[in-house]
Amino acid sequence: MHSERVASRSADPRDSRESPRESRNGSTPHLDAVSLAIIEQLQQDGRRPYAAIGKAVGLSEAAVRQRVQKLLDQGVMQIVAVTDPLTVGFRRQAMVGIHVEGDVESVADALTAMPECEYVVMTAGSFDLMVEIVCEDDDHLLEVINRRIRAIPGVRSTESFVYLKLKKQTYMWGTR
Repeated sequence: MHSERVASRSADPRDSRESPRESRNGSTPHLDAVSLAIIEQLQQDGRRPYAAIGKAVGLSEAAVRQRVQKLLDQGVMQIVAVTDPLTVGFRRQAMVGIHVEGDVESVADALTAMPECEYVVMTAGSFDLMVEIVCEDDDHLLEVINRRIRAIPGVRSTESFVYLKLKKQTYMWGTR
């Protein structure tokens, strides 16, 4: 049951785990001022009608629709519903720092394949990888860390930072 519920959260093949700075073909997409303005409009309200966005950025509804589709296709952005994990049955979150021996990328790829791993970041610091995990409960978290993450070849050690209370979660950094 654990993996079925969590897996359904990432079942959409458009759910890109790629870097937002690289498009799906590996190049960096060019974003002009209008595209950036469209992104900002959608960050304020992901359900904002294309006609309203067009009025705000000076384009027709059809032009906005085309630009949004291109931004989605390039992997520049996603339009998703952001939930409070607690209210949808995920009572345990943790950040896990991971020390790796050998190829960091192969470990990162294995973690990326786990539906409980919401963010996988290669770092230059005291950990090789930082991974945010969202689980149903403590037993689920223990199973993910102990039986799955620590079983990945190359994982030398882990350090878990269990979230006690989520104080802020926003995606409103704009396009600076």
